[in-house]
Amino acid sequence: METSLPLELVVLGWSVVLLFVHIALQGQLATRERGTGWNAGPRDGAAQPLGKFAGRAERALKNYQETFPAFAALALGLAVADRTGGIGAAGAALWLAARVAYVPLYLFGVPYLRSLVWLASAAGLVMMLVRFL
Repeated sequence: METSLPLELVVLGWSVVLLFVHIALQGQLATRERGTGWNAGPRDGAAQPLGKFAGRAERALKNYQETFPAFAALALGLAVADRTGGIGAAGAALWLAARVAYVPLYLFGVPYLRSLVWLASAAGLVMMLVRFL
């Protein structure tokens, strides 16, 4: 008998893919600026400052890492508590969609809209929390 995964867990899987995208993007942009020797080396000492895009990619990754644990905890909590679906599933989808949209908005320095998209991702977490409670 095959059972499908709850949407929250499917989104959790895709959120890990997005984490890898963030890491790869940040790593590639930093390596382009600092060189392959820096990337392959032990990275001892102070690193040269990052330029515009590599710096933005690093900050976007850090921002993602701030909300990812809360999302993962909520998605797993909803699944374990058998409270998936409804507003929690909608919140998970909203969180992921907003986090995907956030990357290019941050990289290209789009003000205000980027902040609204971040707020949408936070709203997704709140929706999941409402379902959990």
